[in-house]
Amino acid sequence: MRFLFKTRYEQDQQLFKDGVEAFWYGLLLVLLLLAPFVVPEYYRAQLVFIFIWAIVGFGLMLLSGFTGQISMGHAAFLAIGAYAETILQARGIPFVVSAPAAVLLAAGAGVLIGLPALRLSGIYLAIATLSFGFIVEEVLARWESLTAGNSGLMVPALNLVGAPLQSVEAFYFLCLACVLAVGLAVRNLLRAPTGRAFIAIRDSEISAQSMGVNLARFKTLSFALSAGITGLAGALYAHQIRFISPEQFTLLLSIEFLMMVVIGGMGSLHGAVFGAVFMIVLPELIALAKDWLPQAVAEQTGLKGTVFGLIMIVFVLFEPMGLYGRWVKIRTYFSLFPLYKRGMFQRQKSYQKSERVH
Repeated sequence: MRFLFKTRYEQDQQLFKDGVEAFWYGLLLVLLLLAPFVVPEYYRAQLVFIFIWAIVGFGLMLLSGFTGQISMGHAAFLAIGAYAETILQARGIPFVVSAPAAVLLAAGAGVLIGLPALRLSGIYLAIATLSFGFIVEEVLARWESLTAGNSGLMVPALNLVGAPLQSVEAFYFLCLACVLAVGLAVRNLLRAPTGRAFIAIRDSEISAQSMGVNLARFKTLSFALSAGITGLAGALYAHQIRFISPEQFTLLLSIEFLMMVVIGGMGSLHGAVFGAVFMIVLPELIALAKDWLPQAVAEQTGLKGTVFGLIMIVFVLFEPMGLYGRWVKIRTYFSLFPLYKRGMFQRQKSYQKSERVH
């Protein structure tokens, strides 16, 4: 059992709680740096997809997990970033310019959907973001002069600073650098007054407003930041798959993104990473399990969707804190054994909810 005694304010600003935590994160970073040289090409590609999905998870977690604004249209922001990156790269604009442009364009789209949705919440906000996703998908399919419609676009080789980036290892390290930068940026943002305002809005809009939080400003800012982060993921995603079309950015993808943060652990940056790993690894496990299942079951086309749905139901009913929440409980159990209490993480059911006062 370890006890952390804080004796100065600077301890709250440290990146790691103590040396033990810094050691494990450092070890993980070393393993990720060595991975492209020791793992097969297929698994290296899967790691790249985990990095990209983790960036999407950071963006959606910022909006849904920390601001409390549900979104079922994040595939549209991914599409905006992917198409912007592809079109700009095809015109010879390097990645150091095209990627920020894709981020800004996606963030602008986030503002467009955030402003009309200021007075919406719950299922109505979900419907609004869902409609935005349909609109973007339809625009991409119809604007053939720019997007080539349903025929899709081939993504050119990544031009980083004026020359093509041919090495797959170099692209791996670029994605790793992006996910680390976004993760650190979001973590620091949440410790800043802006992040505290997001969390206050999530917990109680009325209470946040009574403390001087501008709901319109911070809700719109949350949408913009979340969309911009997802736009960056879209730029990397385009170079990873090398071909994009409107059929790749459907409602199903938005639902998978929402499942990713819920199963990973809503309200936790670690949960975004856990969810990304889950969404990439589970289809591989299902493919391996087909060899052991009866042929009548293994050949069913809806097997993946069925498994995902059942797992989602199990987590919502029995583990609302997600994979990261389960890991915290296991870690706490071994840390406090034999003094661990079963109801330590049980939700408090009696509390005063200010939203009931209208």
